[in-house]
Amino acid sequence: MSNVVVSGVGLTKFGTHEESSAKDLVLEASVQALKDAGFPKIDAVYVGNFMSGMLNNQEVLGSIIANELGLGNIPTAKVEGACASAGIAFRQAYLMIQNGVYDHVLVAGVEKMKHAATQDVTKAINAAMDNGSSDKQAGLTFPAFFGLVANRYFHETGASKKHLALVALKNREYALNNPNAQFRKETSVEEILNARLITEPLGLFDCSPATDGAAAVVLSKGENGVKIIASGQASGPTQIEYIESLTSIPAIRESARIAYEQANLTPDDIDVVELHDCFSMTEIIAIEELGFAEKGMGWKAIEDGETKHGGKVPVNTSGGLLSRGHPIGATGLAQIIQIVLQLRGEAPNQVHGAKIGLAQNLGGTGAYSTVHIFEKAGV
Repeated sequence: MSNVVVSGVGLTKFGTHEESSAKDLVLEASVQALKDAGFPKIDAVYVGNFMSGMLNNQEVLGSIIANELGLGNIPTAKVEGACASAGIAFRQAYLMIQNGVYDHVLVAGVEKMKHAATQDVTKAINAAMDNGSSDKQAGLTFPAFFGLVANRYFHETGASKKHLALVALKNREYALNNPNAQFRKETSVEEILNARLITEPLGLFDCSPATDGAAAVVLSKGENGVKIIASGQASGPTQIEYIESLTSIPAIRESARIAYEQANLTPDDIDVVELHDCFSMTEIIAIEELGFAEKGMGWKAIEDGETKHGGKVPVNTSGGLLSRGHPIGATGLAQIIQIVLQLRGEAPNQVHGAKIGLAQNLGGTGAYSTVHIFEKAGV
């Protein structure tokens, strides 16, 4: 099988882009990635996107990219996996190159959300729930689900709202140094704890925002770039009644197991991590499922600073979804780009000596998870 590397990256600023369409944003990121890769001949395009049809009345994004950038009559596809859309798109491109089908693939992700009314965004996001379930009929939303998770986690462990606030504060502090982050204003534990309640116990700072933005990477056959050494994907329950434990997300655990096995590595080998903190509670669960803290002890790892510089492994050095922003279809690639930049030695909040990085992307309430592991060039 072929070696596969990330040979180019491109990223727009995350936040509000009133004058730019989803098309404008994804083309901007794609051109950056192609330039960074040295403009190779692209064999295919994969696009991660969740809501462009619903919120922007715009589909066929893959063909739009190929046509606008003059890439020819190459195969293109849009990939949808809720918030894991970009991670899944990346994995499909990786597998196609690894198995000798293509030499160079452009993978892009985009979402344009800020122009839409809150109720319209909420309705669109809720398409990631099972429409035939009692959850949906009862009016469950994603903040409500992860609020249930947090309350159950508090009941089973020694965690409290303060530990959620510490996650949000850490990620905001990292975002301060990221020029592409949506939120770059300093905050404090006190402000986070006293912020407007969204759903008990999650406050405003505990929930990822609506965001406009795009990200893109070029994957290439060969050795000239940051090497992809593992790709894992798994699915999980889509209804609460089928979840064995509210404090576990099996898809994260299984996708991580696959990736660690492929790479012949353990969590102790990872130098830097970007994971899916759609809510502050999700980050605590994810560090446990990924093996960076014992089950039920993620809150203590946060309290002890183990997920910051100088700790066991820095997590979400980009600012994460909570502060970098969460343009749903672009998020998985934004995570990967931060890891690639870390391994190039070019990242905001650079981790000294980073050689191995991991990116984990979640979809729905745990319906999908991808885990990719990367190795610095020349290692």
